[in-house]
Amino acid sequence: MAPAAPSVLLLTCLVLLLGRAAPAAEEYGLEITNNGPITTGAQATVHANLSTKNDSVASNLYHFNWIYAPLILIEKSEQRFNSVINVTGEFPGTFPISVWVTHRNCWLCRPVARNVTVLQITEFITGNLTIAQIEDSRLITHGSSSSMGAVTRISFCLHDPSHYFKSASFVYNWDFGDGVYQITKEPFVYYNCSTMGNRTVHLKVIAEWEQIGSIIHEREMVQKTGDFTTALELLDAVKSIHVVGSRETHVMENLSLSLHINGTPPLALCWLIKSECIPLEGEKCHLVVINGSCYNLSHTFSDAGQYCLSVRVENGVTMLQTYHEIKVWPTGIHPAFFVLLCIALVSVMLGLVLYTTFRSNTQQKDLVEVADFDFSPLSDKKLSSHSESGCGQICCRSCFLRSSQEAARESHELLRSFYKPVKMYTV
Repeated sequence: MAPAAPSVLLLTCLVLLLGRAAPAAEEYGLEITNNGPITTGAQATVHANLSTKNDSVASNLYHFNWIYAPLILIEKSEQRFNSVINVTGEFPGTFPISVWVTHRNCWLCRPVARNVTVLQITEFITGNLTIAQIEDSRLITHGSSSSMGAVTRISFCLHDPSHYFKSASFVYNWDFGDGVYQITKEPFVYYNCSTMGNRTVHLKVIAEWEQIGSIIHEREMVQKTGDFTTALELLDAVKSIHVVGSRETHVMENLSLSLHINGTPPLALCWLIKSECIPLEGEKCHLVVINGSCYNLSHTFSDAGQYCLSVRVENGVTMLQTYHEIKVWPTGIHPAFFVLLCIALVSVMLGLVLYTTFRSNTQQKDLVEVADFDFSPLSDKKLSSHSESGCGQICCRSCFLRSSQEAARESHELLRSFYKPVKMYTV
């Protein structure tokens, strides 16, 4: 019974310690993070930050207690509310690292907070592949998607927080999944494919460097490798957006528009109607996802005025935006009414001008003809003699007879109103 007493006593203390730690943990928060995964032989950094929920306990001093075995501690630093340790491991695996915080100079006091993190260690090179598309001399990341026909940059990003591979030389073997292979000494490659579809890109990274052996203490070459895979989806870029529909409507009338999109679905379409054309970047809009190339929308305007339909379409690799201006007229008034009214007014004014011009020309002609008559009493003889001489020169008998008769008639009619017959009486 005696040998078992210390174990029972230790277990009882641990139970009491954990039981008393629960109420105190409500006043504190402890966050713990690490920068893994790492390769064997490299160093990992673990951070622990203590936060207080009560200002009255912020003035106390604290101590951080770490448990990291079987990892090897390289360095440890501690401040008032945080602590940092650097550890390394010679074997691959997943290792838990825990920490609990107590009041300083009181190791037997209950912990105010505790937490745990997991560090992953592998024997291979760690990193990841990224895909970016070159647009207007800029690199734009679209996840695993890229535009068909565009230049795509595939890059390898080495994860080496402790600079373990600072003296290593790398060789990169690329397999693009379509029978194309490439070997480079740079961690990136440019790829251009005109065939739409999905493919898988494989990369094998080889790192070599020289170091002093731990047993023989001679220089030896060390090599590590890493295999990485990423999916590459080649989509057709959104090339055009064509809005089909009227640019004019009336208040409280339903306006229907059709959007025809040249691009590979699925497409994320965002549209918005406002009084002015605006770019749809962060602006609230009507967002829909379509699996085709056409979308129909309808809208009813409650007020007259000038409006603009802003449309943005993207399919994961490219984004395109267009605008469509709309004129909304009040109810009962159509633009054709103003056109007809203007035509009628112009026609009336043109008729008045033509009528006035024709009438003035006719009156001037009548005044000229009346001014040619001679109203003297001797006009008969002169007119007769003039007619006879004129017709005699032409030698036309019919002209002579007609001219004489017309002259006599005109003279007789004109003199009748001015002269009355006079009777002569002899006494």
